[in-house]
Amino acid sequence: MALAELGEIMSRAIQQMLNATIVDEKVFNEFLDEISRALLQSDVPLDLVSKLQTNMKKILNHNGDCNKFRLIQCAIFNELCRILYTGIPSFTPKKGKASVIMFVGQGSEKTICTKYAYYHLKQGWKPALVCANTSRAGAFDQLEQNATYAKIPFYESYTESDPVRIAVEGVERFKKENCDLIIVDISGRHKQDASLFEEMRQVAEATKPDLVIFVMDSSIGQAAAFDQARAFKQIVSVGAVILTKMDGHAKGVGALSAVAATKNPVMFIGTGVLIDVFTVFGYRRFVSRMLGMGDSFRYMEKIHEGVPMDQQPDLQQSLFERNFTLRTMYERFQKKLKTGYFGKDFYQVLSVLPIELKSEDLEKVVEATVKSYVTIMDS
Repeated sequence: MALAELGEIMSRAIQQMLNATIVDEKVFNEFLDEISRALLQSDVPLDLVSKLQTNMKKILNHNGDCNKFRLIQCAIFNELCRILYTGIPSFTPKKGKASVIMFVGQGSEKTICTKYAYYHLKQGWKPALVCANTSRAGAFDQLEQNATYAKIPFYESYTESDPVRIAVEGVERFKKENCDLIIVDISGRHKQDASLFEEMRQVAEATKPDLVIFVMDSSIGQAAAFDQARAFKQIVSVGAVILTKMDGHAKGVGALSAVAATKNPVMFIGTGVLIDVFTVFGYRRFVSRMLGMGDSFRYMEKIHEGVPMDQQPDLQQSLFERNFTLRTMYERFQKKLKTGYFGKDFYQVLSVLPIELKSEDLEKVVEATVKSYVTIMDS
């Protein structure tokens, strides 16, 4: 079951409960059964789902006289947050101060390294990439291609075979160039690869990274995800995790819950192949979107990309003060209709709201959606 499908099932279950005249025990049990089946099909561990059921029943039984719908909606939100809570990263880089970030994992770090660097580049950082992967042919070329496309400086060596020396030389070079985010990428590995694990330990000892980020393919599911996360944490001090392929695979939530069980905080989730498709993970925001409740925090981030600078302060203030009403949305839509441009930037802003946009002709479908919402609000 893909994440989008899981979200649709949960939203539909909540809506069915909302449509019920009375939220009695039968309605509640049907809701709970549907939510539980969806989570189990998404590879969430059985013990976590059972605990969710038990906690939900306790909450309903102890609060019989209040608004049951609101109570259940709040309870399912809190229970899902509890399952997916992963703590906070062990280190937070500071702009202007050199920080060494080491990427480890099971492969595809080249793309994720570049995405991580590009994300910070847009935020005003000065990132750099160091390729210490000498075990795979073409690794240097792949990182060079990605870094060149993103306009990020990189360091590599076609003559040196020692990944430790390459990593140390690259870090020293970029420290002299006053880069404040030095990203070291090493060979992809599995917990059974003893030699590569030893190499990973040596690179970590030589470069003394401020933060080690573990990159994991979420399609492996919760059992393998737990084993891999725990194995890496025993060798190097993993301070954060990035989960890839979270945009459509059935086991994404299962892998996420497994990582949460190891207390490895998830920093980002990969939700696409494009370099700018990189999502900061916040468990409350993730659950909010999964339940179809929107994501105002993500909306604020996208304001900087999709809203003109002179309009940002007023819109941000209304969001901070929780005054983002239908009237506010109406005014924004009207301004967009006047400009006549509905490209990718405005789609990114709309994508974090509970509005479905599915079409190959992006600009036309966004414009049609906006016009339909304006018509509804006018009437």
